[in-house]
Amino acid sequence: MSQEEYRNEGRQEDHPHNSGHGGKRLAPSDRSSSAHEGEHRPARRRKKRKRLGSWGILIYVVSVLGASVLLAGVGWMWANDVLALNKAPLTAVVEIKEGDTVDQVADKLKEAGLIEYKFVFKLFCSFTHVSGQAGDDDAKITPGSYELNTDMDYRALISSMGSGSSNRLTTTVTIPEGTTEAQIFEMLEKAGVATMEDLNETAANYDFKFSFLKGVLPLGDPKRLEGYLFPDTYEFYMGEDPVSVLNKMILRFDQIFTDEMRQTMTDKGMSVNDAVIIASMIEKETDGSDQGKISSVIYNRLLNPTSETAGYLNIDATILYATGGTVVDVNADTPYNTRTNKGLPPTAICCPGVDALKAAVNPDSTNYYFYALGDDGVHHFFTNYSQHQSFVASQELYQNAS
Repeated sequence: MSQEEYRNEGRQEDHPHNSGHGGKRLAPSDRSSSAHEGEHRPARRRKKRKRLGSWGILIYVVSVLGASVLLAGVGWMWANDVLALNKAPLTAVVEIKEGDTVDQVADKLKEAGLIEYKFVFKLFCSFTHVSGQAGDDDAKITPGSYELNTDMDYRALISSMGSGSSNRLTTTVTIPEGTTEAQIFEMLEKAGVATMEDLNETAANYDFKFSFLKGVLPLGDPKRLEGYLFPDTYEFYMGEDPVSVLNKMILRFDQIFTDEMRQTMTDKGMSVNDAVIIASMIEKETDGSDQGKISSVIYNRLLNPTSETAGYLNIDATILYATGGTVVDVNADTPYNTRTNKGLPPTAICCPGVDALKAAVNPDSTNYYFYALGDDGVHHFFTNYSQHQSFVASQELYQNAS
């Protein structure tokens, strides 16, 4: 083989597609595709995540730990308040009034230094179903004055302000015989039992369920209870419900004025209220030893309108009840003026004691229509006005008065 033939043979091997031995001619597109098969397509670039540096990690860890410590510290302080832990010893009196809300109770506990966090206390009340207003039927907090201390946790504070609490303060009030309703209310207010305003409102408008109060005076007049608040020694809660306070005294009257006494008044054709009014006048007029005789004078004047007294009771104490003071205005324009109005006054003029009530029901049997206080400090009784006048003229007591 010549050198030229050798070179031509080499070209043929390098380009088999030019031979006629079944080689397939590639289309231009095939060639293009084939040309790119061996090429590597460029890979998508992955976004690199930003990694915290060592300082960033440190700051993050410190922030998380700090927040955790802060929350733990706050939670611990709240827990101390809820559970009464680590509190300085303190005792305080807290007065809960009728209608106080949980929010107002929280304010009072905070002001007294018994709790630190009002909103935590209110949240605790919400979780433990303490709601409503003090004095409501379903409320767990009752009006009153309570002696509380910082040893009490939230639950103990709430239970200590309930109706059966041993921490509820009480006070003893002694009501003397012959005290008027207004004077009783003043005494109760001074003792911290209830305010005069609340007592008057209750006396006027609360319909106490006692039969003897029916028809005394219509609702709206506080004097309808005059004479029925029995004078005695009572123990009251400080800040007690006025209904409970008055009911306690009326109930005592109900116990004292027995069924036998009521029947006696019925037999006379008179009522319990008549007996109370008469007893109140006896209480104001007696020197302590003559209730039965004074009662007989009142009955004689009341039941014998054709006598010298002509149906007028002429009891100066009834006038003083209406006008006040110590000087009797015999011309006072008031239904309590028994010199100008016949029969009994509209209501009792004080709250009588048991002896006066008994005398009103069972007077002595006498013919006395007059009595006067002598220089000896006791009452003297007379059947007619002439005897009365003669006695008065003989006493220095009346001479000096004129």
